[in-house]
Amino acid sequence: MLLGAGWEPEWLVGASIGAVTAAILAGSKPSDRLDRLKSFWKLAEQADVAPMFTIPEPFRARYNNEHALAALIFGRPGLFGRRLPGELSLLPGMPSDRSIMDHRPMARTLDALIDFDRLNHGDTRVSFVTIDLEAGEEVWFDNRETRFTSEHLLACTALAPLFPPVEIEGRLLCDAGLANNLPFDRVFRDTPTANQLCIAVDLFSASHVRPDSLDQTVAHVQDLAVAMQARRSANGVSRARDLLRKHDPDSPSSILAHLAYRPPGTQRALKALDFSARSLGERTQQEAEDMGRMLQRNREAPRDQPFCYLGAE
Repeated sequence: MLLGAGWEPEWLVGASIGAVTAAILAGSKPSDRLDRLKSFWKLAEQADVAPMFTIPEPFRARYNNEHALAALIFGRPGLFGRRLPGELSLLPGMPSDRSIMDHRPMARTLDALIDFDRLNHGDTRVSFVTIDLEAGEEVWFDNRETRFTSEHLLACTALAPLFPPVEIEGRLLCDAGLANNLPFDRVFRDTPTANQLCIAVDLFSASHVRPDSLDQTVAHVQDLAVAMQARRSANGVSRARDLLRKHDPDSPSSILAHLAYRPPGTQRALKALDFSARSLGERTQQEAEDMGRMLQRNREAPRDQPFCYLGAE
């Protein structure tokens, strides 16, 4: 949608699967970007056994969860698979382990999809965030300072305890999603020298309909635990920009356009592992619709405020 509108990002910032998406986009020729991204998700896609039929919502929720359970049990080719001893390490007499699954197969996939020379030396700045599992602090990597490899992306997506942490430069790193899942604060950390527009795409939403089942309650709590991070970050950026404008009335303006994915009621507690073709298609369609509305809202947004927050609808 953005490429079709003629927009070219100057800086891509990501955590978790957002880091992978940023690396594929920045590490591909402009003409290949979408095809490479589709190739990645095609590996994850699970065949839809009933593509021509409408499934009632209660059964569709079960259908989605069954796909997620299948991914958890069997993995996805080219992305992740079973690990031994994995969860069996909890049993007496078994050797210890750090995770349930192994996502090392994804390294080979990313090596095939990403031109790391382009990623590391291209015009687009790229930054990834991870968490030091021992120190409990953010660790950032930037292609202006670090030469990225697939190991950095494994660290970004090492969601403990599902996937094992990755050691880089002596630090044991894992997915930052539990601490800073939408790291747009990195963009606003420095004093701006020109007007800014930051588009933040969130996979979690703080707003939901009232749950009426345990499955829905668990799904909502999962979303809240992550989505509230973005709200706190946006409030912090707004206060900082207001203070900057008081000290410097001529300081540039900043706009944060925040898009948040709102899953249908059929996507429940295991939705993060639901790779069914039908669910992936629904997510893609909603993203396109949300981005179209955001572009219109951005055209109408005021340009004279120190900080304009176009919140998730």
